[in-house]
Amino acid sequence: MTITIYNTLTREKEVFKPIEENKVRMYVCGPTVYNYIHIGNARPAIVFDTVRRYFEYKGFQVDYVLNFTDVDDKIINAANELGEAVPDVANRFIEAYLNDVKALGVKQATWNPRVTETMDDIITFIQSLIDKGYAYEVDGDVYFKPRSFADYGKLSHQSIDELRSGARIQVGEKKEDPLDFALWKKAKDGEIAWDSPWGQGRPGWHIECSAMAKKYLGETIDIHAGGQDLTFPHHENEIAQSEAMNEKSFANYWMHNGYINIDNEKMSKSLGNFVLTKDIIAQHDPQVIRFFMLSVHYRHPINFTEELLQGAKNSLDRVKNAYSNLEHRKQASMNADKMASDWMEIIDGLKQQFEEAMDDDFNTANAVAVLFDMTKEANRYLEQKHTSVHVIEAFQENMEALLDVLGIQLEQEEELLDADIEALLEERREARKNRNFTRADEIRDNLREKNIILEDTPQGTRWKRADNES
Repeated sequence: MTITIYNTLTREKEVFKPIEENKVRMYVCGPTVYNYIHIGNARPAIVFDTVRRYFEYKGFQVDYVLNFTDVDDKIINAANELGEAVPDVANRFIEAYLNDVKALGVKQATWNPRVTETMDDIITFIQSLIDKGYAYEVDGDVYFKPRSFADYGKLSHQSIDELRSGARIQVGEKKEDPLDFALWKKAKDGEIAWDSPWGQGRPGWHIECSAMAKKYLGETIDIHAGGQDLTFPHHENEIAQSEAMNEKSFANYWMHNGYINIDNEKMSKSLGNFVLTKDIIAQHDPQVIRFFMLSVHYRHPINFTEELLQGAKNSLDRVKNAYSNLEHRKQASMNADKMASDWMEIIDGLKQQFEEAMDDDFNTANAVAVLFDMTKEANRYLEQKHTSVHVIEAFQENMEALLDVLGIQLEQEEELLDADIEALLEERREARKNRNFTRADEIRDNLREKNIILEDTPQGTRWKRADNES
């Protein structure tokens, strides 16, 4: 089955046809690094990493670019407030971003270009737009003229007259039309700046992505992705710049993920519900956060609550427990099973259903549902008196492969030895004797997670290994 993608540009699902066979050129807008990222920034990192993983699962080579905006008004303001240099602030928050997304299972991008390392390319790009008549310089600033680009508004599906009615010229701006946007900003006294044909300054926000995409992926790319909030003006302006410059289509498919709400309210600093990713990671297993994010289709809004996060943890635990039960049972299984072929067909069918869900615009919500079905079938198989190593390994291999597409790793914990269990039981007996019931319950729960079932009897506490706990 072919992969279909909902294209924001056409507002339709389209069959994915790469520019180059078996290769995907993908650009994802990264963060402006003036602070730690919030949970809304984590969603596109997870979503488009999963898209990348699925392409790789299907045999594609993915050239994946995620940029860092490391010079910008927000970074300059943060540097002034902190009394630090702009590069120091940017470097610190780039490192923080990479640590956060690594914890969330996000793979390293093929390239992570920075504005400050792409300055020559950006300046050349801007000069070419001036030469072609799409941009102009005034007193050290350079502006792009959207009215000079015939298709302006095609991504956000707005007419240029509608856009014009809401546009304003800010104090200090010398642009010709309220719609014109900055490609280059003249440096203010004391600001970080670079030399250019128009004097010292720095790039506007939009031009960086056009220059970086061209440098690393070419004049036309397969997929450009980012959060829904970037559709206009950022991505709209990227299209105008790139297509005016290169005289060809910029990106064939545009993908945008939906917003995140916190407890049914839009996340904002004013509401006091602004959640930093690093804080959530400190409180919850990052794999659970990722699993939760993928439980909803990427284009839909997602509501972030503690209750829903706990539900995601319980669901992921069921999957991991099933895998652990398979591993435990494998040691006592035979090499043959007269019903093995029937179970192999069930496993293959579930794998096909997973792929069908992902082929349909990367529907991770449906893919997760199939994973639950595979978990259920694995548990059902383990109810049999006689099991086959081959069937068990087939379940495990497929669960590993499908979870890897979702960026979830099944890390096998070392099995507790009998002596370890007895030591914990002795600690629990002492805890109960000292009326430390919290610790006693904690030990029971920890052992339960490792499939060790305790039974308190008048003769003392007995334990056994669970063959099929879900």
